Amino acid sequence: MSKVVAITGAARGIGLATARALKAKGATVVIGDIDETAVKEAAGSLGVTGLVLDVTSRASFTAFLDEAEKAAGPLDVVVNNAGIMPIGPVTDESDADARRCIDINVHGVMLGTKLALDRMLPRGRGHVINIASLAGVMFTPGLALYNASKAAVVGFTEATRLEVADRGVHVSAVLPTFTNTELSAGTRSPKGQKNCEPEDIAAAVVALVGRPRPQAVVPKKLGTQVRLGALLPERVRQATSRRLGLDKIFLEYDPEARKGYDARIRSGS
Repeated sequence: MSKVVAITGAARGIGLATARALKAKGATVVIGDIDETAVKEAAGSLGVTGLVLDVTSRASFTAFLDEAEKAAGPLDVVVNNAGIMPIGPVTDESDADARRCIDINVHGVMLGTKLALDRMLPRGRGHVINIASLAGVMFTPGLALYNASKAAVVGFTEATRLEVADRGVHVSAVLPTFTNTELSAGTRSPKGQKNCEPEDIAAAVVALVGRPRPQAVVPKKLGTQVRLGALLPERVRQATSRRLGLDKIFLEYDPEARKGYDARIRSGS
């Protein structure tokens, strides 16, 4: 795979796993993250270029893409992965948490997409991959803020894809289910279901780079279930949610287990 790929939020979790998977396939990878220490350590472990990046800043994002192209050449793929996940009752979410979540999860993806397209459209080639979530199409108590942000990413990505579809540039969304990263710290899996690993999402991104499609759900089987579920009556959907425990997962969590993650996302690192 002779692709040049830039990945945001790649010092940990899905971003790091994606960088590792793409490099293993032969891609030239550049990673960015707001945590300077973590991104330098991750880059060193992978043998790739690592750069500091604040996805909420146009100046920072532009500099990141400029430096990525200077180090590796014209970008073939930009993966907008950076995101945060505050959880808990909607009335407990602070205004600051809400603004930061939307700024990173939504504005960061929009900004990264626009800046990537500015480079790719004149060349008539390229691929933007936005990491959304099944939370963007399935809504859960205790996850209202995150649901809203990822629904925005799904809608933005699809509309953008349609807008540039005939100009040689692909735009795709990846919708993972619950994944074992810091974002899910202190929560439990739905009953009878197993969380994905970051490597599962990384594999889906690798597959999209090799064969662009509008959307990839991880795991794939949940895509069909979600589409069929949308046709069910509300009372059936609610009963299914209760049976899986989805009505309580993000309300009855362990705040101690999330303390480190919550402190980090609020401090901007």
